[in-house]
Amino acid sequence: MRTLSGRRVIVTGAAGTFGRLLCDRLTAEGAHVIGLDLHAGAVNGVPVKGCDLTDGEAAASAVAQAVTDLGGLDLLINNAGVGGPAPAEYAPGAAARQQIEVNLMAAWNTTAAAIPALETARGRVIFVSSRMAVLPLPLAAAYGVSKRALAAYADALRLEVGTHIGVTVVYPSMVASPIHDASARAGLSLDGVSRYEPASGVIDAIVRSATSAKPLRNVATTRRGRFEMAVARHFPAVAAAMVRKTIKERIAAGDLDGAPLAAGMVRRQSAAT
Repeated sequence: MRTLSGRRVIVTGAAGTFGRLLCDRLTAEGAHVIGLDLHAGAVNGVPVKGCDLTDGEAAASAVAQAVTDLGGLDLLINNAGVGGPAPAEYAPGAAARQQIEVNLMAAWNTTAAAIPALETARGRVIFVSSRMAVLPLPLAAAYGVSKRALAAYADALRLEVGTHIGVTVVYPSMVASPIHDASARAGLSLDGVSRYEPASGVIDAIVRSATSAKPLRNVATTRRGRFEMAVARHFPAVAAAMVRKTIKERIAAGDLDGAPLAAGMVRRQSAAT
């Protein structure tokens, strides 16, 4: 996999921000790409098969069709994902369940369906997780939970198939995309909590993972991301203190006053000061 030229690739979430950029980059480097997304269509010439990947049978059928069309499979990029507000203190609602279904179960369904073809080709699977898998933020519990679970799934998968299939998890930070719209509408924007990074850097990290001499395990997309992940893993109390400090400053500035889902946290913070 030192080159993408001639490689057969499936990209999930192909119509999204990362998906479109991936389709463009992969085809530019000579790969044969088929996308999977909720609605059928095309992304700059790349065919996209419509499928609800949270439906196991539908996912298996779509993957089988894509593998047949491609003549095999060298690389699966599990990119599909959704976000939104979901405070941990409240019972999970429809938004939380959707995030867990799309971010975790859809990737599980797709990967399971692709394993035979990937094993035959000695291929690779890449999971697009999130820095929030290791450095969680308040008021977005479902997203962090789903992305941490995705990384745990990848770790288990690697133990089972790693002799024949490379398994990599990529951890982007915050990229400007519609995935943040629901949180912004709820008054829970991550602006000021997390730094934006360019989407191009995420694509570079995915391509680097796909073409490395040996399969990489965990890949941060920026130098800052590597630092934050290291702190979160080795000094979790320090990481939590960093997040609490930032949130405390936002509450003091009144940034969350108009967010009903943050009311409990704001009340407790006010009582503690």
